[in-house]
Amino acid sequence: MELRMTNQREMILRELKKSKKHLTADELYERVKKFMPRISLATVYRNLEILSDVKMIRKLEISGRQKRFDSELEDHDHIYCVQCHRIENLDIGETGVNLAAVDMKGYTVTGRRLEVTGMCPKCQKEQMQKTQNKNKGESTMACGCKKDTLSDEQKQILEAMNNCDGPCASKDIAAATGLEAKQVSCRITALKKKGYVESPVRCKYGITSEGKTALRV
Repeated sequence: MELRMTNQREMILRELKKSKKHLTADELYERVKKFMPRISLATVYRNLEILSDVKMIRKLEISGRQKRFDSELEDHDHIYCVQCHRIENLDIGETGVNLAAVDMKGYTVTGRRLEVTGMCPKCQKEQMQKTQNKNKGESTMACGCKKDTLSDEQKQILEAMNNCDGPCASKDIAAATGLEAKQVSCRITALKKKGYVESPVRCKYGITSEGKTALRV
């Protein structure tokens, strides 16, 4: 049965071909409504399914995500970016495709689909940048000091702890150093991350052997 090409179907097909991409129904709707403001999303969905059923376009269901549509009818495979969900054509020919197992089951093959997933170059670059920024951030403490260096205030706090007979409270450290309680608390947190301070007793702190070594450097 021949499909009647309505204005809506022609417009949907035209926009899909013009895009040269694998668009979702929502993306096509945004394009088509610029020329047909009264068209609904449901109409776009319905006509895409009809065009797919009569083999005028191809429907792609990649990794269980939202359906996409392809105007390219020749057999080809796709590669899917797991980060940005971009889909691109992939020409791998027949290499590595073995249908012998299917023949043994007695099936008549009417088509095949190979799904390749990965990360596109743009997302790889962004991921690398994020990793570099994260590593850079980890080398700097919240107070702005590098991981392997001590600020004057941190040294004061470690010295006060080193002079204590045992674990000391932050108020004692504040009194010994002349720093405000908030400053002491912030610096202790940074020193604990470096492994220079431990909390052997609740609300009290002690200097570690690494902290003592850092003081001598």
